[in-house]
Order: sequence, then structure tokens, then C-alpha cells
Amino acid sequence: MKLATWNVNSVRARHDRLMAFLEREAPDVVCLQETKVTDKDFPFEALQEAGYHAATHGQRTYNGVAILSKTPPENVLAGFSDEDEEDAQTRLLAATINGVRVISAYFPNGASVGSDKWAYKLAWMARLRAYLETLDPKAPAVLCGDFNVAPEDARDVAFPEQWKGSVLTHADARAALEAIRAWGFLDAVRLHHHAAGPYTWWDYRSLGFVRNDGLRIDHVYITAPLAPRCTDAYVDRDERKGEKPSDHAPVLVILG
Repeated sequence: MKLATWNVNSVRARHDRLMAFLEREAPDVVCLQETKVTDKDFPFEALQEAGYHAATHGQRTYNGVAILSKTPPENVLAGFSDEDEEDAQTRLLAATINGVRVISAYFPNGASVGSDKWAYKLAWMARLRAYLETLDPKAPAVLCGDFNVAPEDARDVAFPEQWKGSVLTHADARAALEAIRAWGFLDAVRLHHHAAGPYTWWDYRSLGFVRNDGLRIDHVYITAPLAPRCTDAYVDRDERKGEKPSDHAPVLVILG
């Protein structure tokens, strides 16, 4: 299984790039974040013509997640299973594909430390950790997407001093992410890359990509049963180049 995760930052704005990516890479599964369209406006027909089924959980202008797959997704779940909580933000979608539970997640950014959005980010991550308790860490599962957290300064942030204490590197966000990983996940990229990088996001502002002012905030976490099958993991930097790129590059993982 070739799996990709990509914050496309609007499936409308990145439509042509997405279709070209699917043709070039031919992934079996693609998890998208920030689709920014309602489900009725999602490009189902174009994707079907390209050979992909699509499960979606979208909203207008903001957020939105999707899972594309060459085989029909099963047991699709949109959002968390904690019925006592209401949340209009569409940030989580799960489906079973070829026996693997695949979760596409768009973690909140948090805006600024101490803000209401920061509190929402930490609360959302706690809800995700609680949701994981409904799953089996000994079963094949993938959690992937834009996590909006760089786990460590040394390898995941090109210029740590510049981002010190930000919502992407704050100790509380890192602790919340570690609690999620510790449920039973391995970082697929770190199984294959031990040095600094590869980065997945560069701010549109201040020539972030040109200066390689990057952070690794897009991740693919896999459970232990998938680790022996994980033969490669890499970032497609070329998708951050050219006309109208997303500010994120796709992360691809090969599960043999």
C-alpha cells in the first residue's frame, strides 16, 4: 500500500495539482486536509474518473478532511465518537481500507498561546487521545495528517529560535502529541530518516521555502503491526514548488 497525506489548503485551488499528483504517484490511499469545501462541492466525479473513491467530511471555507482510495472505504466515521461533545469543525475522518484503519486528521493550529483557539487545540488533542482508546493498538492502523506540531527542535524545526514557544513547538502541544503517539504509534518517517528534516511545511510569508525555514508538522503514525511493512517514507518537496502550491508538501509512506 502506498499512502500519502497532504494538506492541500483548498481542494479547489489545488485541483489540477492534486489530479497530476494522483496520476504521477498513483497512491493507493490519500488523506487530505484543509479541503475547504462542503461535501456536495467535493470533486467526486473527477476523482472517480481518475480511479479513486472518496470519503469526505467537509465544510465551507475552513477545515475539511477526506480519504481517497482505489478500493472502496469501509466503516467510515466522520468526527469523534464522543456523542456528548458537539463540534462544527470538520477535522477527523476514519475509514478501513484493505484491512487497515486509516485516520485523516487536521489538528487545530492554535493561533497564539493562551488564546481560546490554543485551549481548543489542546482540548481537541485530548479528545483524539480519548478516541484512540476505542481502537486496538495491536491492529493495523494509520493516523496521518497535518498535526500542527513539530515534535522536537533538533530534527523537526530548521530555525528553532525563530519558532521557540510558538503554537507549533510549545511544550504543552508536544506533550499532547507524545501522549497520542505513546498510545501505540510509531513515527513512519523516523523509521527511515534520523537526521534533521525532512520538513513538510514552509510559511508563504518571508520566502519560507526559499530560505528552507521549514518545520515537520505533517506526520504518518503507524501501529506496530505495520512497522515491518513500512519500507520507505519521504516528503515530496516538488509539490511545494511551481505555480499555486500548497504551503504543505505531501508525505508518502510505502507499506509493503
